[in-house]
Amino acid sequence: MTATTFIIAWAVAFVFFVIVEIANGAGLLSIWFALGSLAAMFCAIAKLPFVVQFAVFVATSIVFLFAARPLARKVRKTAIPTNFELDVGRTALVIESIDNSRNKGRVRLDGTDWSAVSADGSKIADGANVRVVEVSGAKLIVEKLS
Repeated sequence: MTATTFIIAWAVAFVFFVIVEIANGAGLLSIWFALGSLAAMFCAIAKLPFVVQFAVFVATSIVFLFAARPLARKVRKTAIPTNFELDVGRTALVIESIDNSRNKGRVRLDGTDWSAVSADGSKIADGANVRVVEVSGAKLIVEKLS
């Protein structure tokens, strides 16, 4: 195989790993293989043997992967809860009586109207205050406050 063939192969590998990383969405795994491919491509441009190119690919990928682990852990620990996680435990006002058997019920939470069901299956009258137990899709699962 010619040096040009290896250059093209490493360039294709680079593009492939970048696309996988983008599709994966901030997983920070494939990008290190992309950087390893880029380093190996430079070795191919320098006309080094394939064994050296492959060794550089593996070594570079591993070094970047382990060097980035502390960063990845830090990013995971600072995850921001999503809206539905923030709503659990909050108080809402029933604006349409809740009756699970008739699939009816609405509550207002921070000015937003939500479909709601009772967590224990009991009916909850209009005007009652409820606590959000869980969020299921676009429906709040609530319990009556005593």
